[in-house]
Amino acid sequence: MLRSSDKGNSVQSMDSRLFGVDFHDFIQKEQNNSAFELASEFGLTIGDVRKLKKHLERS
Repeated sequence: MLRSSDKGNSVQSMDSRLFGVDFHDFIQKEQNNSAFELASEFGLTIGDVRKLKKHLERS
């Protein structure tokens, strides 16, 4: 069983992630890389990269 502090830390670390990708890292690399390069870098499909970009535009 997880202790509440461990569970809280796990939830907090997932706040900045979607598709298992760290937003800050994605944003930095997005500026210099194509969708194909981002997909390869993060192990995503090109469709997932597009969804992430769309999600970041809304927030």
